[in-house]
Amino acid sequence: MLEKLPEGIGRALVNQRAGLEQTVFYRLAARRAVASIELSSWVFPNNGSLPVTYTADGAGVSPPLEWRGAPAAAASLALIVEDADAPTPHPLVHAIVVNLHGVDGFLAEGALNSPDHRGFGLEQGRNSFFQQSWLPPDPPPGHGPHRYVFQLFALGAGTAFSEVPGRQEFMEEVFERADAAACLIGIYERELRESIREADAGAMAPNDEAAREAPGAIWPGGIIAPDGAPS
Repeated sequence: MLEKLPEGIGRALVNQRAGLEQTVFYRLAARRAVASIELSSWVFPNNGSLPVTYTADGAGVSPPLEWRGAPAAAASLALIVEDADAPTPHPLVHAIVVNLHGVDGFLAEGALNSPDHRGFGLEQGRNSFFQQSWLPPDPPPGHGPHRYVFQLFALGAGTAFSEVPGRQEFMEEVFERADAAACLIGIYERELRESIREADAGAMAPNDEAAREAPGAIWPGGIIAPDGAPS
């Protein structure tokens, strides 16, 4: 959707960003200290590039995640993914998942519902487009890099989430019940269309044999072993 915005709008809004401090993880940290959980992905490092296959420019499926060290006494785990650089007053929500379990665990690639993919039946809340699905990253052209903040919280016992929780409910429960938390950031930037056109033109220059023979880019993806464990 946002890829259709004129690049001039993206440039005009380049300094308009929700801010990392507005994400649930950082708002919790400003209130009180909690223990740490290790959250990672085998397809991108923390503060590294989010592969295109997990965005609106690719297949748009949710990326694989794994966690270690959640408190054994936690009643459940809950995940929210927010765009800290959305040109909006608050971060855009790309996914909410509640009632996860396990001191150590993982979500396989495509575990969440997404626009063209059926997930694994997890309990998902509403994203910012009011859908119970993974909202593939779709930053405006010309707006620069966007930080997609994957946040996992270990929650103590308390009120059950509603059937389809939104950001406000999620945040209130985290502020009240979180005993531990983790944060993992993946970065994605949509290339300017004019840059892509120039690159394509250069690659197909009549006398540029090397460019014509250059291999295409290969993007990494999550691989799940037959036994269901990440390989």
